[in-house]
Amino acid sequence: MNSWVEVQSGRYRDSVTLLRVSRELAGREGITAAMVAMATEPNLDLLRRRGFAVPEGAGPDDLVVAIRGADEASVREARRVLEGLLADDPAPAARHAPQDDPPRTTGAAARLLAEPAGGLALVSVPGRYAFIEAMDALNAGLNVMVCSGDVPLHQEVALKEAAGRRGLIVMGPGCGTAVIGGAGLGFANAVRPGPVSIVAASGTGAQQVMCLLDAAGVGVRHVLGVGGRDLSAEVSGRSTLAALAALDEDPATELIAVVAGPPAPRVADLVHSAARRLDTPVHFAMLAEDSPDLTAATERLLSALGRRVPRWPCWPAARPAGPVAPGALRGLFTGGALRAEAALIARRMLGPDLACGGHRLIDLGADACARGRAHPMIDPAPRLEHLAAAAADPSCRVVLLDVLLGQGADPDPAALLAPAIEAALAGRDDLRVVVSLCGTPADPQGLGRQAAALQWAGADVFASNAAAARHAAALAGGGR
Repeated sequence: MNSWVEVQSGRYRDSVTLLRVSRELAGREGITAAMVAMATEPNLDLLRRRGFAVPEGAGPDDLVVAIRGADEASVREARRVLEGLLADDPAPAARHAPQDDPPRTTGAAARLLAEPAGGLALVSVPGRYAFIEAMDALNAGLNVMVCSGDVPLHQEVALKEAAGRRGLIVMGPGCGTAVIGGAGLGFANAVRPGPVSIVAASGTGAQQVMCLLDAAGVGVRHVLGVGGRDLSAEVSGRSTLAALAALDEDPATELIAVVAGPPAPRVADLVHSAARRLDTPVHFAMLAEDSPDLTAATERLLSALGRRVPRWPCWPAARPAGPVAPGALRGLFTGGALRAEAALIARRMLGPDLACGGHRLIDLGADACARGRAHPMIDPAPRLEHLAAAAADPSCRVVLLDVLLGQGADPDPAALLAPAIEAALAGRDDLRVVVSLCGTPADPQGLGRQAAALQWAGADVFASNAAAARHAAALAGGGR
């Protein structure tokens, strides 16, 4: 094997571009491994685990390139192709015509708008810089969607207080999904327009509800993400209350759904009291021990609208599978809400102490896991490693995965996941894989195509995350 590693100081490309470059290099003939990434510590750790020697002194502002091939000629050719893939845009200024100098701050960009008041700024920078950019946008009269995570709690409170004084709303921090008048932002699914609007303190939870509504023939008007901490005692539901008030003024919204984890008790009272004062009916879908799961909550929404509850799609594994002996359940999730919902269901079925039974469900999209690298909905590499490790563990009997489609997500998640599932199941008659597939037929990845690929790889596939979790837990308990 021939390996080449280089650190290019001060060279930056966004994570999506680098992931695309890495895949193009890895797919070349004679190349056995390739990774092009910013030299954050998580990415350097990943390189080390893949057997590359990382040069000393590489830092998060540097680009690191690692290529391994079957021979020196293959690596040399990949290096030549790399330069073309990383080449600078020859005419970046053309995108900003007719401006001679593109704006360098959020406020400057807002001043170019004819009517900035009531517009929306999307902030997606490292968390330590998000407060400055978001406050700049608020001062310019813009509502703000803060995709960035790792924003300190006191800064979130300050932003939302400032938004309230200006009659604006802050979506986030950590808001990865939104739909405004049918237009998706971040990790949003392509859903039909309709009468339901969603206030979401849970991005993937909102995606699950909107995709189930779409499967039932009911469309979505708006999805306003408020950030996972908005219903905490410290933030006190500031954005949730603002979102409820805004949606109540929208004549096209017939029903509002609030999708969230369990709120602080005082905040729950505050939000429920505000909801009762609205003209638009409000339904709550909370991920709490004593609450219905998201699928059941969606079914209640359909009933409130007078719509029929359909049979939710599922695609059983194409390969025949025998019974599974009781054993450990491994949940490898990219969505925090879907992981939380699965854990609630698993505790009800397998016992309140999952760790005691050897069961483990993790959220690979949490800040602690995704810091310094692309989100696992974009970059599947970390989860593929976890899947291989689970398959190598003889105590593991069931692996539960979520796959989220939509704009911004991996353009073809099954392309890498399906072969990995096949490899995990090879030689393991006592192992089963269950997939929660969240998407719609209009998503760019193709719901049916993704389901078929995962099904033929040997996974049982469900459109309902709750149904997938119940099936996986039943298998782990020794059922079929």
